[in-house]
Amino acid sequence: MKNYLNFETEIKNLEIELDKLKDPYNQEGLTEVDTNKISNLQSEIDGKLKDVYSNLDPWQTALVARHEDRPKAKFFIDNLFEDFISLSGDRFYGEDKSVICGFAKFENKSVLVIGQEKGEDLEKRIERNFGMMKPEGYRKSIRLMKLANKFKIPVISFIDTPGAYPGVGAEERGQAEAIAKSIECCMELTVPTISIIIGEGGSGGAIALASSSKVIMLENSIYSVISPEGCATILWRDPKKTLEASKAMKLSAKDLFDLKIIDEIISEPLGGAHRDKDLILENVRQSIKVNLESFINMDRDEILLQRKNKFLSIGRGRGFVSKSNLKDNLSMKSGFIDKITNNFLKYKNYFLISATIVILIISIYLL
Repeated sequence: MKNYLNFETEIKNLEIELDKLKDPYNQEGLTEVDTNKISNLQSEIDGKLKDVYSNLDPWQTALVARHEDRPKAKFFIDNLFEDFISLSGDRFYGEDKSVICGFAKFENKSVLVIGQEKGEDLEKRIERNFGMMKPEGYRKSIRLMKLANKFKIPVISFIDTPGAYPGVGAEERGQAEAIAKSIECCMELTVPTISIIIGEGGSGGAIALASSSKVIMLENSIYSVISPEGCATILWRDPKKTLEASKAMKLSAKDLFDLKIIDEIISEPLGGAHRDKDLILENVRQSIKVNLESFINMDRDEILLQRKNKFLSIGRGRGFVSKSNLKDNLSMKSGFIDKITNNFLKYKNYFLISATIVILIISIYLL
């Protein structure tokens, strides 16, 4: 059974009518299939989908990103990679089932795959904690990322989480510290890292694994520091003002690409990724292939420098304000006082010896 969003009512009615035409046995008596009417109705549905999905507002985009039929991380892992070997445990506390980690083959090359998994049905969603990682999940990811870095294996992450788990137990086990360590680990890796936001990229729970050489988003995914409901509650004291919050947060792929926070947008099938999973699978495959190939001629130092400059450049160009006084050059400028201070610190031993000799000469002269 298909699931529809609240702005897809007309599409739902048309598709119900189309299903009846394709299966006349559900009606009274036997009738012939009217192929012309089916073709016309399908064209009408396609036109309606195009009209609706080409004019989505940011809040509607958020709803599409959360669609329960949307392909999850496990779907991409199962269909994009070969010889996947799942690895568990953080070697400190336990296993976190909200994140799938393991080594696999992509185009006959070894990669580390990390996927935040929400689950396909209610039972799986509860087991996976709705994709909300706990400290042990981040520590498991850190352990495996360091292992991949040691053996020069690229890292590919699939981001899909409303945020890190905010429970008391998680906080007691060091949730904030685990997220910070994960971000630090991602930034220090000297192998190519690619993060693909396939649904929700929520808060620190997402950026902990998305501090990558390349950050890519599916067309109808979102990436934000807080949920629209949470933002509306804080700013307007009204959780219903989700549209205003979504617009202000600039959480859509297009807005984030314009702000140069992400590097690429992967096109989705008409009506969202859940309507043609084979097509979105091929689009993601091609994106990963092209981005991995872009690092072939780069050594480890260049890969690290590319990632560092990428994040240092965020906000220095066109951003939320029209003009910026920041210079394009990311290097620090030294003033006259800074140069004197630096030279003194560099040659301080010589200055101390010279000063000691002068004091001794003056003392001898006075005596």
